[in-house]
Amino acid sequence: MTNEEVWQKTLGEIELGVSRATFATWFQNTSLSLENKQGGVAIVFVPNAFAKDWLQKKYHKCILKALRSHYEEIKNIEYHVVSQKSDGVPHARQKIIPPNEQLEFKEFSSDPNTGLNPKYTLDSFIVGSFNELAYTAAMSVTKNIATLYNPFLVSGGVGLGKTHLLQAMGNEIKKSAPNFKILYLTSERFASELISLLQNREPVQSFKDKYRNVDVLIMDDIQFLAGKSKTEEEFFHTFNTLSEQGKQMIFSSDKPPQTILNLAERLRSRFEAGLIADIGEPEYEARLAILQLKSREKEYPQNLEVLEYAASVIQRNIRELEGALNLLVARSKMKSQPLTLEEAKVVLEQLTSRSKKIVTIQQIIQAVVEFYDLDEKELFERSRRREIVKPRQVAMYLLREDFHGSYPYIGQKFGGRDHTTALHAYEKISRVLKSDSKLVEEVKAIREKLYKS
Repeated sequence: MTNEEVWQKTLGEIELGVSRATFATWFQNTSLSLENKQGGVAIVFVPNAFAKDWLQKKYHKCILKALRSHYEEIKNIEYHVVSQKSDGVPHARQKIIPPNEQLEFKEFSSDPNTGLNPKYTLDSFIVGSFNELAYTAAMSVTKNIATLYNPFLVSGGVGLGKTHLLQAMGNEIKKSAPNFKILYLTSERFASELISLLQNREPVQSFKDKYRNVDVLIMDDIQFLAGKSKTEEEFFHTFNTLSEQGKQMIFSSDKPPQTILNLAERLRSRFEAGLIADIGEPEYEARLAILQLKSREKEYPQNLEVLEYAASVIQRNIRELEGALNLLVARSKMKSQPLTLEEAKVVLEQLTSRSKKIVTIQQIIQAVVEFYDLDEKELFERSRRREIVKPRQVAMYLLREDFHGSYPYIGQKFGGRDHTTALHAYEKISRVLKSDSKLVEEVKAIREKLYKS
């Protein structure tokens, strides 16, 4: 395989384990050289020093593992910045990969001025009951810029189409108001730019001007702002400036603001001042429609019965659906013809078996105490304080629902309590979940933490 082919396969594996925003931010414009693979060293070329540091510190093990699945002899990776001098001549110590070996990310071709990718449109956004509110509200925002829902926030789990919807809104506004200055970015990008300026002791006025002189600011994954005090401070002032100027703000988050841990209260209240629209998990009909649309875009479209089967077994999110379809297409290309239903079942069984995760009692307890910011011992005390009772009941509910523990077993684990205590906790949480949206989001957030790869 060529360098490009190896890197493309490696990136495909990495993409399954990171968010779309992370992948687009840090792996875009990277490439690979295996010229020294006999020495056990691969070279990953990155566009700047900040990307180099970030990949080395955060994703080195992930990249090495994915690369070694294709070349076991690779023992290490070096990260080189491909940069140019002011006269346009590359640095002598850098190796520029020939154009025919460059990996092009057409899927991530974004307008450098807006950050928008034209491939994301409202027309290609599959609508179902799981995202109908978010879609309808998004359409209203694009027709009533900064006058109806401002800010507008889309919340939902990983891989449910939030980025598609935000990008599509940006493209729709750009089409209807071509003179508007629109800027799309992730909160990670916002934070990394600010950190880079501060570390290099550079003036931040240009940074302030960049984000405060826009007509529409679109920011993905705002949950990553939480806990970063300097970034939150800068974003807070940016938010206020745009709000005072009557500019439209559009955000996304993997959970509603009230359940984002460590998010500054003043930011939480500002996000909640607008409209928050939730995207849930897609139902079967929507999953099938998504697979049919994506399949038509592929070189090897799949049989309907194969797509129907895939829609029935891949249930969590749209990204997993796309990953499954890409796997089916890859196997089809190897055969030079579409797969039969039986062949597809074998392929998808391998995929679904890898995604299953068995949780332990300790993992459930740990996820609960971390979410509610408690000491583990507090959960097992005889305290009847509400801030302890509720997390304890949630833990008992999850031990019953996800671990399938018996009521006597659960009661015994919680300090030798009677089985009726565990039964009462399970029934109460089950009942409250039917009417309390806040508790629904809390349990959802705990499970996301619990089952996160």
